[in-house]
Amino acid sequence: HIMQQFLIEALVVSAIGGVIGVILGLSTAALIAHFGTPVAYSLFPVVMAFSCAFLTGLLFGYLPARKAARLDPVAALATE
Repeated sequence: HIMQQFLIEALVVSAIGGVIGVILGLSTAALIAHFGTPVAYSLFPVVMAFSCAFLTGLLFGYLPARKAARLDPVAALATE
């Protein structure tokens, strides 16, 4: 259960970061378009950016989760 809790936390944080990144990227593109520069939007780069953020969270969340799963549950939750 500890590993699952750590992985869920890592995935939620990375998903929120991915959504914020996509919103900032699209907002910046809209701001640039507002000043007259042509901007082309495509769904594929947006999905890839979010996927990279999500998979990075999964990868770098798995290692601490695996380490924490091997510890005593009280010690795992008390440490960073």
